[in-house]
Amino acid sequence: MNKKKKGNRPGIRRVGRTLAFQVLYGQSFVEAPDTKQLEQAILENPAVLDEESAAAIDFAQQLVLGVVADRNEIDKIITNHSQHWKLERIAKVELSILRLSVYEMTRTDIPLRACINEAIELSKTFGDDNSRGFINGILDAVAKAVDGGEFGVEKKF
Repeated sequence: MNKKKKGNRPGIRRVGRTLAFQVLYGQSFVEAPDTKQLEQAILENPAVLDEESAAAIDFAQQLVLGVVADRNEIDKIITNHSQHWKLERIAKVELSILRLSVYEMTRTDIPLRACINEAIELSKTFGDDNSRGFINGILDAVAKAVDGGEFGVEKKF
């Protein structure tokens, strides 16, 4: 058996998730008015243009389109689990990471712990010193709610 070593190369999902975060962060400044223009914004994002993996780009596009389509519901989940933080007060970096992670937790088959771990990695790269704890606290509460069946998703924490 000859296994290929990945070395330090991140997996397709991690790369796609990072691209999705970058697009979502950009959308927090200038929002695409419709799906067609959002798809165009994804493909024209500098980080996406530099990416060689079509699979990572496809994964990123699925995530971005899903987050944007379900943003109102995702924002309600974040608000309900953020303990005294209004959505408007959450920094754009953290909010983009939270939206992406809550989408993955409630609408994909990605395990809850993996969603949280990936969000923490994004916060280490793009957030400040307080981002990690803030994001972890909210996502932990969301994960417990998912585990308790609150969103009709069958995942265990």
